[in-house]
Amino acid sequence: MEKEFKHIQTAHCENGVCVSLLRYHGLDFATEPLVFGMGSGLFYLHIPFVKINNGPFITYRTMPGRIFSSASKSMGIKVSRTKFSSEQNAIDFLDQKVKEGVPVGCQVGVFNLPYFPPEYRFHFNAHNLIVYGKENGNYLVSDPVMETVTTLSEEDMIKVRFAKGPLAPKGQVYFPENVHPVSDEIIKKGIITGIKRTTFAMLSLPGGIVGVDGIKYTAKQIRKWRDKLGPHKAGLYLGQVVRMQEEIGTGGGGFRFLYAAFLEQANAYVKNDKLLEISEDFTKAGDLWRESAVQMGRIFKGRINNEQADFEVSADLLMQISDIEKQAFLQLKKMKLK
Repeated sequence: MEKEFKHIQTAHCENGVCVSLLRYHGLDFATEPLVFGMGSGLFYLHIPFVKINNGPFITYRTMPGRIFSSASKSMGIKVSRTKFSSEQNAIDFLDQKVKEGVPVGCQVGVFNLPYFPPEYRFHFNAHNLIVYGKENGNYLVSDPVMETVTTLSEEDMIKVRFAKGPLAPKGQVYFPENVHPVSDEIIKKGIITGIKRTTFAMLSLPGGIVGVDGIKYTAKQIRKWRDKLGPHKAGLYLGQVVRMQEEIGTGGGGFRFLYAAFLEQANAYVKNDKLLEISEDFTKAGDLWRESAVQMGRIFKGRINNEQADFEVSADLLMQISDIEKQAFLQLKKMKLK
């Protein structure tokens, strides 16, 4: 008898794919915060020489695919990934997995997803969904950011799996292999590894555009944009920051709330109440990220005067966020987790 696939709605697509596939294979402890933290999903990077949608390239998360791979590796689970140069080979591979009854994750572009509202369809190629079956020529799809399951035609599936541009998915399909029971001790070790990896990424990577230093770098750029680019283009840049923060995945604020929840859940395995105190710091940072998004959005939409003072307020919020997150990660670094 074929096992039933259960749709799970989550805040972020890759987390959701990971949680759904692990639970499908019997790992019911998997939650979105645990997967996100064990997979070291929290990150920050502002690349000044790269543009996306004609605006600054800022990411609030690690590279696509890294969350699932890192979280699974910490549990001793292998993730099989395949990309394709041939659309037909990609179709055949996916259809074979469907025939075998194996739910798989797919990296796709959102621009041609027909079930997305028009205002959310833009050229972003690092979205993730699950294909768990096929009926009447349509693929059965579980998109973790949607309330219910949906379908995609064969034609639409090809469009989204072979979207062009940055982070082109190239038909990528992935799924866990050799899934086995995972003990609390293994989960604990995975949590500690995830915390240490994220702490290093946010505090110690060089370049000045990464981690807490990267947040300050963005703040400094915001102070310059109005004079350098002019009020209109500077407002568009702020709009892009908000889009990268709040619409692509869960961005700045949402990821901080997720990390706060991760530290709370981690305490059940690591048994250190200091994690609960630091969790509150990330909640504060999340609130400020959301406040900054509102401030920048008001400038972008012309709801307040597009003056330099308004840009300064946005920059000041990011400086405050950087300081809070730096102190939180320094506390995590000092903890003797074992």
